[in-house]
Amino acid sequence: MFGKSNKPSPIDSLIGAGTVIEGNVSFKGGLRIDGCVRGNVTACDDKTGTLVLSEQATIEGAVQGRHIVINGTVAGPVSASEYVELLPKARVTGDVTYKAIEIHSGAIVMGRLQHQASFRGDKVVDIKSAGGAPEPARLARGESHE
Repeated sequence: MFGKSNKPSPIDSLIGAGTVIEGNVSFKGGLRIDGCVRGNVTACDDKTGTLVLSEQATIEGAVQGRHIVINGTVAGPVSASEYVELLPKARVTGDVTYKAIEIHSGAIVMGRLQHQASFRGDKVVDIKSAGGAPEPARLARGESHE
């Protein structure tokens, strides 16, 4: 909205069916995986990284990107700075961190779903102790200081 685009990046690269990569993969733009990656798959930046895993895809490692669409198998944590979509054949063994998520019927997550707030860091405020000296205190997200 207002100049910000939340559209996923177009697919620039493909790891084809039958291809096995042993090692970490870093990508820019969009990446579709139909094969197997034994290592971490990470977008180079959180502004354009879109990852799509087909039904045949397998990743054994951590996955990070802006938009992540899974219809295959991931054995490791998944972290999306914006959006995760788990299609019906998705199988994730690991925690899923997201800002927005869509889970289709049939998708399985064996781990925790962790919502990532849209802001970073805790709010720090000064609270006066009984002695009158200010002490820094951290408020939990959602609390307010009056």
